[in-house]
Amino acid sequence: MNSRREFEIAFVGLKPGIHEFSYRITDRFFEAYQQQDFKHCEANVKLFLDKKNGFMLLKFEVDGKMDVICDRCGNTLPLDLWDEFNILVKLVDNHDIMNQQEEDPDVYYIGRNESHLHIADWIYEFINLSIPIQRMCKEEDMGGPYCNKEVLDMLKKLNTEEKKPENPLWKGLEKFKNLE
Repeated sequence: MNSRREFEIAFVGLKPGIHEFSYRITDRFFEAYQQQDFKHCEANVKLFLDKKNGFMLLKFEVDGKMDVICDRCGNTLPLDLWDEFNILVKLVDNHDIMNQQEEDPDVYYIGRNESHLHIADWIYEFINLSIPIQRMCKEEDMGGPYCNKEVLDMLKKLNTEEKKPENPLWKGLEKFKNLE
């Protein structure tokens, strides 16, 4: 059985109302995508699908843990994930045109003749969006067990170095700066 089929929801057979789906995501899930800049992902994704007449409301809840590289010291840093994402899926006749014209990234169109909803790409996207842009420990945790002490000492040394004295040739030129 194709491992991607577990990320397909046959929504045609679902009754109107809220349906809950759970997915456990590990590093194996990301093998179908490009190489990731994290490891040891253990995420849980809950999907609440609210089926209505002609559309579906999807709410994804992402939580879990993964290891990332610290932007400050370069060591491996454990990171907790938590975020929520909503998508509105509308059933239409001309879904390709509608998807090209839609400016809202939280609205997606599928054909009325579709029977399955493919959610693997959304899970991939939402897990990646759950990772903060700046990946480092908090200021109060700096120097803790996950930090590279040598790099932190080098950064501290660079911050405390005195600035080079100004060149005296440029000293009197400030007075000409705002002349008009």
